[in-house]
Amino acid sequence: MTGPHPARLTGTSGAALKYDLLTALGAEACAADKHRQRTSLRLMTLITARYDWRSDSLATGQTEIARLWSVDTRTVKREMARLREREWLWLKVPAAKGRVACYGLGIAAILRDTRPVWPAIGPDYVARMAPEPAAPDAGNVVPFAPVVAGQGPWAAICQAFQAGEPGAYAAWIAPIRCAAEGEAGRLVLHAPTGFHESYVRSHYLGELARLARRQGIAAVVLTGPDGVDRGA
Repeated sequence: MTGPHPARLTGTSGAALKYDLLTALGAEACAADKHRQRTSLRLMTLITARYDWRSDSLATGQTEIARLWSVDTRTVKREMARLREREWLWLKVPAAKGRVACYGLGIAAILRDTRPVWPAIGPDYVARMAPEPAAPDAGNVVPFAPVVAGQGPWAAICQAFQAGEPGAYAAWIAPIRCAAEGEAGRLVLHAPTGFHESYVRSHYLGELARLARRQGIAAVVLTGPDGVDRGA
């Protein structure tokens, strides 16, 4: 496969994923009490203004956040602690002298917590975020993904996954790159972005592990573009 993959968080498809996440946060806020609404709104503002989707990083000082939120730094400290407690943000690099803390976005936790409001957004949103195999006459448009070719465990896993969940395969599994298969009984996979890694880990890693065991592979390691296995 050559060229940028459409599932990266750049271009049209990437922008759609960003908007889907922000839509989920907005819908969750509308259904929540005023305190949770404020927290969600502040995170959405921070994501829109300062979050780097390519590197899954948010490195903004408390003074700057306070200015963005129109609050004082004590409020920022409390709100950031609340976001970490909810796992909507996670600390990647602690603050140090001359350096602000760097956070990653807890995509899996946000999707987990907002899932109850997905039906309010619409059936198309539910189908897109948690795709199920469509019946031949269902009228659903399944994103195109070429039939998996090649040999080896990863190709076999992809073929089995695609046969069962073609929509999910096209959106989430096809963009993954296999870095190593079978070495020390492990399958090492790289997702193109932190968003992608978090979503696959939350929704599909168990199924990938099950299919891998059928190929004699005991463990599946999934990393993001930084090469870190956050499930270790």
